[in-house]
Amino acid sequence: MLQDSDYDEWLGLFGNRDTVRFLALEHLATTKECCDFWFEKAMARSANGTGGMNALIAKDSGKLIGQCGLLIQELAGEEIMEIGYSLLPQHCGMGYASEAAKKCKDYAFSHSYKDELYSIIHTDNFLSVKVAENNGMRIHKTLPDYKGIAVKIYRITREELLKQIAMAC
Repeated sequence: MLQDSDYDEWLGLFGNRDTVRFLALEHLATTKECCDFWFEKAMARSANGTGGMNALIAKDSGKLIGQCGLLIQELAGEEIMEIGYSLLPQHCGMGYASEAAKKCKDYAFSHSYKDELYSIIHTDNFLSVKVAENNGMRIHKTLPDYKGIAVKIYRITREELLKQIAMAC
């Protein structure tokens, strides 16, 4: 989980207006407002038991590179478990999000948290689509308005994962 000491570094996430748009934070005017909102939401999730994002730390430098975790979300009136991930811009495209998302998937299924997992992705966020696909997820549906943005819903079930494993052997 992010620590208060990560705040200044995490501000960098919101310097990219596409990232702000993908996270549906366009209603916030500054990077500071976005970061404040992010930290408040993370603390609220921790307090109310709706999941959390683990801090991703680079092994070689010990520096924060992003977050990934399991989140409880509402989707069409149902409670689902989402694999969420966000990386600081300078660390995107290096495989970190895919590696972390796979670990979250494996952990959730091995601990029988849910029989299906989702990733909810802004329709224009092609890097996140790639992460979901690398995680064995496939498009489940598209929604024109999920919390104010158009999204693609990616999903993988435990049964699909087992089939993928069997085919790889």
